Amino acid sequence: MSARPWEALLSAEERAVIEGGRYGQTRGLGRAPALLVIDCQWNYIGEDAPITEQQARWPAGGGARAWEAVRTIERLVPAARAAGVPVIYTRNVQKRTTRFDMVSQKAGWDHTRTLDEDAGSQIVPGLAPHADDIVLDKAYASAFWATPLLTYLVNMRVDSVIVTGVSTSGCVRATAVDAASHGFRPAVVPDAVADRIQLSHAATLLDLWMKYADLLDGHEIERYLADLGGGER
Repeated sequence: MSARPWEALLSAEERAVIEGGRYGQTRGLGRAPALLVIDCQWNYIGEDAPITEQQARWPAGGGARAWEAVRTIERLVPAARAAGVPVIYTRNVQKRTTRFDMVSQKAGWDHTRTLDEDAGSQIVPGLAPHADDIVLDKAYASAFWATPLLTYLVNMRVDSVIVTGVSTSGCVRATAVDAASHGFRPAVVPDAVADRIQLSHAATLLDLWMKYADLLDGHEIERYLADLGGGER
């Protein structure tokens, strides 16, 4: 990974702590990964415009930076399919019968926009799932919480998860931490994730890199997937 967005934010003491504690060691990916595409829905991607310009219509949308991540994911999804790697999408949606909606209630957003049938809950064009892909609906940050994701990964004998999508400090982080907690090897793709707040994005990537996940950019993941496609998984 070439760019480390947290570098300019660290003090000399913090750099010494990271070096002295040997944080940020590489775990490496296995030979049986799955690609996770987290919550790339209109509600959380928004319009391809500066974030404040699209916020009136999409208050939770990431705007232009989220679309930069989408464009990287658009390269990774076909590369994964070509390598025989399962692609798993998540959607954050609520049901009309559910009275508690953690995210929109906390932020004061319109609850109806997160309902399953609302246009905002649909995955953005360019990332439309194929028939062989898996789409999981969730109501909380982690893709593992109250979903069958763990069962699917175990049944497919997956050993590693490549995490993309939004937002870095929310659902991406929660999913990556839970993946590590369940014994998988997680990799987060910095140019395939995005956040509404750049400070949150940088700090979360630092935390994930230090303790939980490898960080591999889109080109590194493409080379990894091409290598998988050329040999046995």
